[in-house]
Amino acid sequence: MDDLAVPRAASRRPRRGRLSRSAEFERVYRQGRARSNRFFVVYAFAGQQGPGVAAPRLGLSVSRKVGGAVERNLVKRLLREAFALEHALVPPRQDVVVVARPEARALAEREGLEGVRRALGELLAPGGSQPRKQPAS
Repeated sequence: MDDLAVPRAASRRPRRGRLSRSAEFERVYRQGRARSNRFFVVYAFAGQQGPGVAAPRLGLSVSRKVGGAVERNLVKRLLREAFALEHALVPPRQDVVVVARPEARALAEREGLEGVRRALGELLAPGGSQPRKQPAS
């Protein structure tokens, strides 16, 4: 039976390109550039370093203002899918944080993945929505 045992490290799935630590989010908020529309605010920062890191990483912030747990999870799932489809618009080594506004729930329920993808794509595209000016620190 020991011959069939798979080493723990080999059985793990590869780490997804996600931001998970509070410090990573803070760095993107403070040093990144922001763009917004009525559904989302997107912060982007070219902060990843190292030889093995190339793909953009995504962080999501979906507050209770968007809705209950079911609605928030729907918005997060659709954002992850839309980001995966639109990742070609994001330069390599970028950290991206998407903050969902309360209107994102209605968009997700009304138009589903295509609506979320369109709204997110316009913010990720170069020359898309106008950059929002960052407050002076």
